[in-house]
Amino acid sequence: MSATPTLLRAAVLGAAALLTAATTAPTATAATAAAPDPGADYKAAHDTLGPQHLTPAQYRLAVVKQAAAARSYEEAHALGTTGAMGPLSTTGTADTTGATSALAGYKLSGGIHQSQQTSYWCGPAALVITQSAHDEVGGRSQRDAATLLKTTTAGTAWYGIDINVPDPTGYPMVDALNYRLPGAGYVPNALPYTPTAADKTAFKQHITHNTDNDYAIAGNAWEVPGGPHLVGHPNIEIFHWVAIDGYNTDTAAGQVNYLDPVGGVSTSVISWAGPVPKSAHISSDTLTTIMGGRGYVW
Repeated sequence: MSATPTLLRAAVLGAAALLTAATTAPTATAATAAAPDPGADYKAAHDTLGPQHLTPAQYRLAVVKQAAAARSYEEAHALGTTGAMGPLSTTGTADTTGATSALAGYKLSGGIHQSQQTSYWCGPAALVITQSAHDEVGGRSQRDAATLLKTTTAGTAWYGIDINVPDPTGYPMVDALNYRLPGAGYVPNALPYTPTAADKTAFKQHITHNTDNDYAIAGNAWEVPGGPHLVGHPNIEIFHWVAIDGYNTDTAAGQVNYLDPVGGVSTSVISWAGPVPKSAHISSDTLTTIMGGRGYVW
């Protein structure tokens, strides 16, 4: 969670569109986005970040990953006729149940939760949680993660910061995850203010792909007044990183599981933290909308 992070001005097309996109991320237009909602209007009016650029290597990798994710998702979804996965769900509200029995229909990569240690360390906490989903190592230092990410009191940037790794790309979370998990092949997927149906389908494919390969997704939420919010979050503007570590197999990733660094934080650190769970379920379409104007790292 951060108070004044750099915001996203231009959205990279969803990964489903990366097959035909250029390496320069285009601005969302009426042709690429659905009719604006109040949240999208707010984001468009308050955004300050210029166009993003994928590196040639990121573009090539995103194309390869998207093709693999779409293929494996369709194969898994086809199993719905035999009961392995049900039809896509585009409805439903956040599910705050946290009991193990409630996860019977969920497949998880298994991130190890950490509560963020300052009001602006959601990015460092999300980094160590996302990393732990693959290597199963918990308890890493958020301070070390904050140093790596160049996190400030304004938070952890989505784009525009080169961190101290070989060949930085301007996407701090992408570069940090690939530095800490060699071979992981994380790429950024920016979203327009109002994600399209294709963006929402791509996210379902991506969380399925990552979870099935034992990786979590780092999601960069931009919550605005009047728009959808993460479970327990108040109806205010909030910029926030979370780790998305699983999906509901019964709905073909129509719902996902995420780990919220605000969960477990003292109200003396974040005044509204009390009702926020450490782990929650939410509609994947709703979460995609929440990340609109920012994006996720998959």
